[in-house]
Amino acid sequence: MASDRDAFSVSGPFHLTSVDWNDSYHRTSVASCLVNGVYLLEGDRLKKRVGRPDSRAPAWWEFFHFTLLETLIDNDGSIYGAVFEYNNYNLYKNTPNLKLPPHYVIAFRGTVLKGETWMPDVKLDIRCIFNNLHGGGRTIHAIQAISAMIDKHSESAIWLAGHSLGAALVLMAGKTMNIYGFLLESYIFNPPIITVPLEQLPGGGTLKGVYRIAESLVKATAASFEMALTNQRVQEDSKTASWIPYIYVNPADPICAGYIDYFRHKTFMSKIGASKIEKTGSRHSFRTQWKRGIGTSSPLSDLSMEPLHLLQSADMTINKNKSCSSMVAHGLHQWWEQDSVLRKNWKSCLIRPDPEGKS
Repeated sequence: MASDRDAFSVSGPFHLTSVDWNDSYHRTSVASCLVNGVYLLEGDRLKKRVGRPDSRAPAWWEFFHFTLLETLIDNDGSIYGAVFEYNNYNLYKNTPNLKLPPHYVIAFRGTVLKGETWMPDVKLDIRCIFNNLHGGGRTIHAIQAISAMIDKHSESAIWLAGHSLGAALVLMAGKTMNIYGFLLESYIFNPPIITVPLEQLPGGGTLKGVYRIAESLVKATAASFEMALTNQRVQEDSKTASWIPYIYVNPADPICAGYIDYFRHKTFMSKIGASKIEKTGSRHSFRTQWKRGIGTSSPLSDLSMEPLHLLQSADMTINKNKSCSSMVAHGLHQWWEQDSVLRKNWKSCLIRPDPEGKS
């Protein structure tokens, strides 16, 4: 029997009978629901209820007047993503003073630990840990699907959205498209970051700050030494800075909480005039330097050495409501929270690069 939590009529944001595309909460809710629809597409496949009356997935996009155009299928047959079309897009296209809704949304689910799906998903999770997501066939297939959509349609009409492992795919794809000059509006929920979880350690801000500064200095020194030996240069981050994804994190979620400290440290280093040290250090993780030493080959070599979390710009939302468990804190359902009182505990942070020449 399907869980009531999978039913849109029970746990979805059914109060949003009319979407205000100028409202960030509405946009967030729609994006997160479409991602949940991808989770349930795979759930329906595993439970052999695709096309049946008890299929749970369609309600999560049909409620918002979207149509499923395409499912993205991995080599093992699992559904890891989907392309949705907004049926009412043309009604809004020429509306003044309106933030344009998406015409198409390409959404990616996270890890599913069920059936035969769990093994390929966990293998990709391991690739994330070693900053090697680009080496997976799913990543290449996803970026090819996104590229095909951009070839057919305007980039301004396309959104990307993903949760957890799917969020990592969006980060990889968004950064890749950005290299070629395409800035895709992206909604990134609970993205994984491999770092010491300082948000969950005792010791106060001072201890955490000292650790981060020392880490940046060590990495920057190692990176500088490496560049001196190989005559490599760190490229400017102007292209990366122009892409501004929406990132959603929870401090009680050990998978994504590191983003809070990463951006806090980035801001602090900027204030003390040490942005160049921070940029060099963050670009060169120890895993990245190890991989550079042994050599890699990849169709996405432009990004293969750059940690996924390395972002110069972002609009980050932090859910500061207390969670009963880390699993709840990592859940997707929190991002269409119906209770406006609880949403007041969402904190917004705008992260932007230093003005040129400041540090």
